[in-house]
Amino acid sequence: MKKGNRLTASGIVLMLIAAVSIAAQTQPDPQKAQPRTAATGQQTQKPANGDRLEPDDAQRAPSDIPQDVQANRQEQISEEEGINNYYNNFFNTYRLGPEDIISVEVFNQPRYSRANITVPPSGRISLSLIPGGVFVNGKTVQEVAQLIEKKYDEYIIDPQVSVSLEKAMSYRYSVLGDVGQPGIRLMSHRMTVTEALAEAGGVLVTGDKSKIVVLRRGQDGQMTQIPVNVSAIYKGQAADTTYLAPGDQILVPGNKLKKWQQIMGFANVLSFGRIFGLPF
Repeated sequence: MKKGNRLTASGIVLMLIAAVSIAAQTQPDPQKAQPRTAATGQQTQKPANGDRLEPDDAQRAPSDIPQDVQANRQEQISEEEGINNYYNNFFNTYRLGPEDIISVEVFNQPRYSRANITVPPSGRISLSLIPGGVFVNGKTVQEVAQLIEKKYDEYIIDPQVSVSLEKAMSYRYSVLGDVGQPGIRLMSHRMTVTEALAEAGGVLVTGDKSKIVVLRRGQDGQMTQIPVNVSAIYKGQAADTTYLAPGDQILVPGNKLKKWQQIMGFANVLSFGRIFGLPF
């Protein structure tokens, strides 16, 4: 009996040890690292209303990305924003003219909307229920939208009209003189003199970059001269802030090299004449 009692007591002890071991496994280890949010040293908290909380450092750049890569990304974002503002400003201030293509949309009124309208030379476009059409030459798309809203107010309750510029075809400028491809060009976006020269093939070696002139006709009909020192712009000594207006003419004069070439060409003609005994 004593031996049996000892065995029974040992079994009980073993059972107690096993129970204590199982209970210890189910308790969290105080030394084990607890899960944290991206903010250092802060534990995740579950909001009472069930909505997801945004990390405090959501705007911070990831620490595993090199600083030069982050700086390059920020520069790209700034450049994209600048370009978008640049083009949005151009199309918002663009004044319509012949051959431009626009679209008119009347909200919830497809029968009164019209897409891809080519502005005729008269500048007057035709729309449903508007006798005589709408004159759009010299107006911005916003001004045209407001004008159409007033016209449709007689037929539609609180009309909402939007006008979009599909293609800018009426703005033109010319580049003359010592450039690669002189001629008349379409100005489909706002551009500086240097951009216009680049599209014209650039200034030739015989062109004088420091004496380029922009001829612009004022409201009084008189031509004004706007000097542009492109040479200084290329060297970073002046800002490239001279923007073209519709109808501008860029003149690129010749430099000393061109004059020398002209003199040499005339001298060759004289030599040719002497050989054949032509009088000069």
